[in-house]
Amino acid sequence: MARMTTELTPARRYRGAEAEERRAQRRVQLIAAAVQVYGERGYQNATVKAVCEAAGLTERYFYESFANSEALLLASFQTVTHRLLHTLALAGEGAGGDGQQRALAMLRAYFGALQREPRSARVFLVEIRGVSKLVDGALADSLDEFGGLLAQALLPQALLPPGRKLDPLLTAGVAGGVVHIALRWITHGYAPEVEVVARTALQLALVLAHEPD
Repeated sequence: MARMTTELTPARRYRGAEAEERRAQRRVQLIAAAVQVYGERGYQNATVKAVCEAAGLTERYFYESFANSEALLLASFQTVTHRLLHTLALAGEGAGGDGQQRALAMLRAYFGALQREPRSARVFLVEIRGVSKLVDGALADSLDEFGGLLAQALLPQALLPPGRKLDPLLTAGVAGGVVHIALRWITHGYAPEVEVVARTALQLALVLAHEPD
């Protein structure tokens, strides 16, 4: 009697890889479509059907990647946030100079990105709020990371005085303040220009570099 084996043939492994790649691509399409739809009509007015139509996919493909609409919102927010924070980090690294110049470069990149990509900005700033505790937790994490980037630009760990640590409440508070500046700026039609609003936000961020009493 022939032995049974669970080993996959190369052809089967290849087909499996192709199927996984297609699934991953559909997930990317759904996230991109969600950002578009949320940006146009808001999360509360966005249906699974509308997102799938924007992605060019049938609804059955939605549920292979996401349990529900909230899961897609969370994935969309995390995608937008990761892209934005990566842009900020690169801007800070490329600025050179002192901490203030690095932080200003990051803030220019932040406000510039919000202006260039208003749909993503709506997901990052507006649609994410108050949906659920899980989603609120993701927002809090993003503020921690945003504030941490600004703090690291202004006062790298290697330059911290002995015994001093960055205050996580302060970094989150500064990041939240910058977000509120951004919300007001967008409400007023992206006025004043990016350079002006970035320098305004820098005044708040500089709190992170001050020595505590």
